[in-house]
Amino acid sequence: MGTSDGKTPYVVGSKNHTAVAISAASKSGEWIKSRMGQFQELNLKSSPTDLVTEVDKGSETMIRNLIQTHFPQHDFLGEEGVEPGAEASAKALGECKDSEFLWIVDPIDGTTNFIHGFPFYCVSIALAVRGEVQLGVVYNPFHDEMFVAERGKGAYLRGKRTAVSEELRLSDSLIATGFPADRGKNLTANMRGLNRIVNKARNVRTAGSAALHLAYVAAGRLSGFWEYGLNAWDLAAGSLIVQESGGRITDLNGNPYTLEVRDVLASNGRIHDELLTELEQA
Repeated sequence: MGTSDGKTPYVVGSKNHTAVAISAASKSGEWIKSRMGQFQELNLKSSPTDLVTEVDKGSETMIRNLIQTHFPQHDFLGEEGVEPGAEASAKALGECKDSEFLWIVDPIDGTTNFIHGFPFYCVSIALAVRGEVQLGVVYNPFHDEMFVAERGKGAYLRGKRTAVSEELRLSDSLIATGFPADRGKNLTANMRGLNRIVNKARNVRTAGSAALHLAYVAAGRLSGFWEYGLNAWDLAAGSLIVQESGGRITDLNGNPYTLEVRDVLASNGRIHDELLTELEQA
């Protein structure tokens, strides 16, 4: 992914993994933005709240083609190539999670927002090496914000290093959550958590994109985020951006993040245990 001996400046080469991810996110993101309010086809996936358009599919094709032009031997896991539902997601991930190089892509995280013209959606691209995320890019084309992280090298937004917030208590913190697409037990659990956290935190927000919520935790705009029933493509890139910004990400039992995690908690680290306890008690 590029090297530096301390004397030679770090240069992003044309075939560098990070350069390719940034290029793919930027090109697909600009195309997505140009299609907001102009999509032709709206379909339901697993439920009336789980939506897909031809723009999602076109964005994924664009990203896949760009990556495979540079890295034809690498494996690719994209949301639109997997059948809806938790079981299909787990199966698809299980088949490729130990690949030497696996690109994990959500071509539009926040499709419902995109459909309604609500300007919080993003492209999420991660590269995992033998099951561990090494590179994460989250790009919000509407606000032209590109969050980038490489393992061990920090996370950046517009060339400046991102850092998590400094709140020490939940009562001083702005927290985010997301409402699961399935209207079953995940939504019930989430509403119990929301009912408790909204009385404990400074306030709670929901922007409708897990990847953006994670990026905002990394940038210090949120002190924490939790959600149930997510997939690898929702979380992989953002998980590394949070970690490389000094934050912490676990499942909702406090276990370290892996690609298999579906119920997630990310924070500045300082309020993590308190937030975890409150959610467990809910």
